[in-house]
Amino acid sequence: MAQSSINSSELISTVNELAKERRVNKDVLFSAIEAALISAYKKNYGKGANVRASIDRDKGEIEVLSRKTVVEEVTDPQSEMTLQEARDIDRRYEVGDLVEVPVSPRDFGRIAAQTAKQVVVQHLREAERGVIYDEYSQKENEILTAIVKMVENRNVYVELGRTEGVIEPNQQMPGEELAPNDRIKVYVLEVSRQGRGPQVYVSRTHPGLVKRLFELEVPELVSGVVQIKAIAREAGFRTKMAVFSTDPLIDAVGSCVGPRGMRVENVVAELKTEKIDIIKWSSDPAEYIANALNPARVISVFTADGEKSARVIVPDNQLSLAIGKEGQNARLAAKLTGWKIDIKSQSQVEQMIAEGELAAQEDTVADDGFDLDAAVDMDMDAADLDAFDVPDPGEDDLGGEA
Repeated sequence: MAQSSINSSELISTVNELAKERRVNKDVLFSAIEAALISAYKKNYGKGANVRASIDRDKGEIEVLSRKTVVEEVTDPQSEMTLQEARDIDRRYEVGDLVEVPVSPRDFGRIAAQTAKQVVVQHLREAERGVIYDEYSQKENEILTAIVKMVENRNVYVELGRTEGVIEPNQQMPGEELAPNDRIKVYVLEVSRQGRGPQVYVSRTHPGLVKRLFELEVPELVSGVVQIKAIAREAGFRTKMAVFSTDPLIDAVGSCVGPRGMRVENVVAELKTEKIDIIKWSSDPAEYIANALNPARVISVFTADGEKSARVIVPDNQLSLAIGKEGQNARLAAKLTGWKIDIKSQSQVEQMIAEGELAAQEDTVADDGFDLDAAVDMDMDAADLDAFDVPDPGEDDLGGEA
């Protein structure tokens, strides 16, 4: 075995320290050093040289072997040797055999040593990238604490610990001004491999951010006693979240609100005062829709299951609250429940009945698909409601349709 001038115990110690510091498998580092020794040898003796390097993982002893084929006449001294040269090493060699000749790393020279160092650094960097990718790819759909590094070309770059993340413009909350050193919570959307290392894409607008924030505040969500059934969010403005308790003795809404409202206030503070409506989920569509229009009070809800369409009556003084600014409350309720929702005030219905506009349709109410028996009804006669048509819902990430 050819021993190098490298101190074996020092090599083992260095590898152990690097593996611990960089969180890289020791075998990866040993393989990188072996590759570096091969590269260094070829730097001195030519790229055509056939060489093998190995390091004893326990003792740190290095062995570098030049590999040559036994031939009758040598045409390439780098990869061939004569039969006589081979038999000087071992008389049993024959033409065609492969002979491994020990060479000492100490003979490689300064340039070769520099080359070896570069290869080790390169392999170490690649290993680190792989470790970081593996670590952060497991954090997709999770929440992380980030520190803002800089804002450039409308992108916000954040420090995530061992790597950097980016918040693209469409994932930034409207009106939120972020500055270097700001500490924020972000939702991990995707981790991708790129030439300069893994790229982590994070979001401040994803509904999952709200879900994870509540999980940090509400132990009942972590235990599973309280469940988040759906979330509809317009980031920076308002979020509606439907919750359900598997234990009849535990109030799902109260658990999320917390004592004196502290739990929901902590979430709101992280989202820069974004309003959050926490409503009780119900398997009864009519009841669920009525709850979803919170904070407005609902008189009646009629559902047409075949079309997933609902018609809602509210008191006159609740109409604007039910619809919300620019239709936001009704729109989020539709996204949360996955139902198309039409809203009309009580006086509008009474006026339409008085003017006879509903008289001709009254007999068709039960035939147009609306289930009167399933309605949430508070002393209101059945009527065909067709005002304030909310746009058709689309897909929502966390609950039904949106």
